[in-house]
Amino acid sequence: MVQLDINDISFPDPTLYDPEDGLMAFGGDLKPERLWFAYQLGLFPWYNEGEEILWWCPDPRFVLYPSEIKVSKSMKKILRDDIFDFTENQCFEKVMRNCKTIEREGQDGTWINEDLVQSFVMLHKHGKAKSFEVWQNGELAGGFYGILVGNVFCGESMFSKVPNASKAALIHFTQLYQNDWEIIDCQIYSAHLESLGAKMIPKIDYLNILNKQNP
Repeated sequence: MVQLDINDISFPDPTLYDPEDGLMAFGGDLKPERLWFAYQLGLFPWYNEGEEILWWCPDPRFVLYPSEIKVSKSMKKILRDDIFDFTENQCFEKVMRNCKTIEREGQDGTWINEDLVQSFVMLHKHGKAKSFEVWQNGELAGGFYGILVGNVFCGESMFSKVPNASKAALIHFTQLYQNDWEIIDCQIYSAHLESLGAKMIPKIDYLNILNKQNP
């Protein structure tokens, strides 16, 4: 594991450095410039609050191809009945803060700290980070956010305040952008996303797709 220099925005090359657990480096900072560089390389920060910043590039990588998204009969009915309204980039910081505070089964605390919020808000202002919202009766019911590197959407986190809200948002926007997003990076396995069609692929396959965005 490589220790990062706080004064130098650099990372180990994930095509050359391949630790078994995917943990590439620690340290550095969460400034927007470093975050943007990390995502372009295929790395992302993930750690517990109060710990050293940890940077990951797991192998295999958990991803979703938009053309392969699975929509159950019940979700098709929910989308057809228009019980939700959808927007994009209407309240980025609010979405992120909901992802930060929402209670998750089997998870204590969050890696989304104030430095990360402020840096992502700055990336959003520069058009690099995006939020997708779902509303019910005029109230924010769920959503997700992430970073867009070319036509690779790097999903960061999602939340729901009502059943099926975040799932509806992901399905809606994946279908909307299926011709624009080549792949959605889900990073770490979850049964919830697997049920929607996400799967593991070799890290090198993901990096090859990502590297096409940065010739």
